[in-house]
Amino acid sequence: MADMIRVLVVDDDALVRSGLTMMLDGAEGLRVVGEAGDGDQVPAALDAHPTDVVLMDIRMPRVNGIAATARVRARAHPPEVIVLTTFDTDENVLRALRAGASGFLLKDAPPAEIAAAIRRVAAGDPILSPRITRRLMDRVAIEAGTFTRARSALATLSAREHDVAVAVGRGRTNAEIAAELHVSVATVKAHITRVLTKLDVGNRTQIALLVHDADLA
Repeated sequence: MADMIRVLVVDDDALVRSGLTMMLDGAEGLRVVGEAGDGDQVPAALDAHPTDVVLMDIRMPRVNGIAATARVRARAHPPEVIVLTTFDTDENVLRALRAGASGFLLKDAPPAEIAAAIRRVAAGDPILSPRITRRLMDRVAIEAGTFTRARSALATLSAREHDVAVAVGRGRTNAEIAAELHVSVATVKAHITRVLTKLDVGNRTQIALLVHDADLA
């Protein structure tokens, strides 16, 4: 059991929660440790159940998935968050990614895809499609100064760190980045750690969003 990925399911629809729990508990290496029916119940659920990955519904009546994700990611040693949505063009998905979610899934995704996504984010690899992220961003009015702020932030990086950040924004895996830059995967991971610190962001998804804001992806 020590090697199991612990999952918290958050959705205001009891049938959806039940279906996800039944499906995930039958998947290899995964165990649902708790459920929550609204975003305001998430902190208590995390206190009661050590969790590796939270499946977070976007639309909930009291505390939505965006606010709940921000609160989760502000915790010490936070779990990863995958947001659940009905439509991949939901503008709220982008806001959840900016709040610190590692990616998103459609609620009607096949069970194997959901299980694979959980394993992937638990291993530190975000669920981020550059094509879909770009489409989401195109649907949101970009606030004045976003481009300039993103370019200024990325300018604080070294040349190699900048290359790594741009590759992350383009959806490359660590292995792909290592091959492109002719370095080891361990070196890529070290660069990403420094990029996270310099940019003051919480995960790779937020690096990628900055790269998109800077129009470099």
